[in-house]
Formats: sequence, structure tokens, C-alpha cells
Amino acid sequence: MYRTAEFVTPKHPDKICDRISDKILDYCLERDPNARVAVETMGGHGNIYVTGEVTMDSKDEIPVIQIVEDVTESTDYLKTTQVNIVQQSPEISRGVDGGGAGDQGIMVGYACDENDEHVPEEYRLARSLCKYLYELYPYDGKTQVTTRGDRNLFIVSSFQNTNRISLHGKISEWIKNEPYGLMVTHANPAGDWKQGGFDADVGLTGRKLVVDNYGPRVPIGGGAYSGKDPSKVDRSAAYMARHIAVEELKRKGLSECWVNLSYAIGEKEPLQATCFNEFGSWDIPSHYPIYPNEIIKFLDLKKPIYYKTSEWGAYGNGFEWDK
Repeated sequence: MYRTAEFVTPKHPDKICDRISDKILDYCLERDPNARVAVETMGGHGNIYVTGEVTMDSKDEIPVIQIVEDVTESTDYLKTTQVNIVQQSPEISRGVDGGGAGDQGIMVGYACDENDEHVPEEYRLARSLCKYLYELYPYDGKTQVTTRGDRNLFIVSSFQNTNRISLHGKISEWIKNEPYGLMVTHANPAGDWKQGGFDADVGLTGRKLVVDNYGPRVPIGGGAYSGKDPSKVDRSAAYMARHIAVEELKRKGLSECWVNLSYAIGEKEPLQATCFNEFGSWDIPSHYPIYPNEIIKFLDLKKPIYYKTSEWGAYGNGFEWDK
């Protein structure tokens, strides 16, 4: 069976936007752990636009321009960054204040026994290769790995500011640490490139949601994560679903475990709380907290921990919900 996943570096335009949004979130949570934040970023070709909602108990003005400068490592956007941040809608606040979910949606958790990270193997390989190459070439870049049942790999990788011969050589060095055989590599298949990041393309918060999760093998249920405080179950319940999947995988000795949690905005009780695999389904055991406020407390989600999740994905990186 063929299985494919991709990964991108933190300098990819979409990930730059994720990082800006999550750095703003962390700034707010540092000053008010109960801050309500939903911020999105779009950037490209000399302009950045940051918009959304923030309500927090702090008189400090959010230093959006400084955050943009820190993340982009550039002063090019000091005069071209537009900011439009308002307070959270009182109608949304009304539901969350009562302990309900900050939005509707279905969240998917997943774990498997294919590796120690409990993520799909093709996804682990794509991320591992991307990290390895990014240490050598800290620029915009992508990897894509296809696995086949006979342990062969098909690799695609495009990295800014390197040449295909060098890139091919570094990929060959990386594969020596992996238990695979024949490798077919496409290094910078469109040719070597210098123009990357916001100079070459437009980025948008949340557009790499599949990369942030488990790769294309696992369905995506809820919305994007970056820029959202944990009252948004898109984020917090997805993290809890992952934790439950890992725990049930270990408890039952499974090869795969899927978890679905769904909510109505403003309500505590999930509409669906189910575990399943290829052999059947079962209700989520009652000892797992699945009410929004319980999840936030259990996983300690009111801390400024989110910027790190926007760099290399939310799962398989040792976060609290991976344990």
C-alpha cells in the first residue's frame, strides 16, 4: 500500500502566519491566562494583515509589529503590517462563560503503534526529514515522503537557497538512519530557487492544518489551531482526543485508535464521545475529562505554550497531550 505525507519548514509562508498568530496568543496568555483570543494572519509580497478578536484583563497593548518582526526576522514589514483586532463577540462569550464549548465542531484524535511518536509512519518520516534539512538550510522548504509495503521510499524535497546535488546528498545521508531500502529522490525537481517565503507566495493562518495534525491518512474534523485560545474546542478538544487515543492504544494493546469528540457551541456535554478502530467502536471511558473546562484544567492549557506547536506540528513532539 502506498501512503504519502508532507511537511513544511517554519519559514514556509503559511507557517510564518501560524507562528505570528500563536505568538500573539502566547503574549496574551502570559498576561491573562483567561484571555479569549482568535487571531489570524495573512501575509505576502511586502504586506501583512493581522485580524481577529482578543478580550483580556490587561492594559498592555499587544505589540503586533514587534511580534511580526521577531517571527519574520525582518524589519521590512514595520510600515506595511495592518492590524484590526477587536474584542470577542459578547454572544460567543455568553456561551463560553458558562463553561460551554467556544464553537461547534467534531475533533479527531489518532494514535498508532508504527513508531514511538504514535503518528503515521509516512508523516513521521516527512517531518524527520524536514527537520534534518532545516538544520542545514534554515529557509522555506518542503518534504514529501511516500512509503510502500516493501519498505521503499519515494522522496520529494524542495528547499530554498540550496542546489539539487547538495540536497540529494543530504537526503541520502538522512536515510542511513532509517530502516528502509531503495530510495527514489526528487530534489528541487523544479530547479534550484532563491526566492521563497513571503517574497514568493502568500501565507495564511490554518492553511497547513493537515501538516499540523497527522497527515492525510487521518481525517480532519475541526478548524485550525493557531491563534485560538483553549476555550475553542477546535484546539483543546483535539488535543484531548489525541491524549485519549494514545492512552487507549496502550491500554488495549491496539495497532490504531481513533477518537471523535463533537460539540455544540455554548454547551458542555459532547454530542459524540467515541473511540474506534477497524474492529469496532466503544464509548470514551468516563475517567477521561471531556467537558471543555475540564479538558483545559487537565491538560493545563492556559499557559503560553502554543508557539512551539506552530513550528513542527501538534502531535508526536512530547506535548502534554501526547503522553
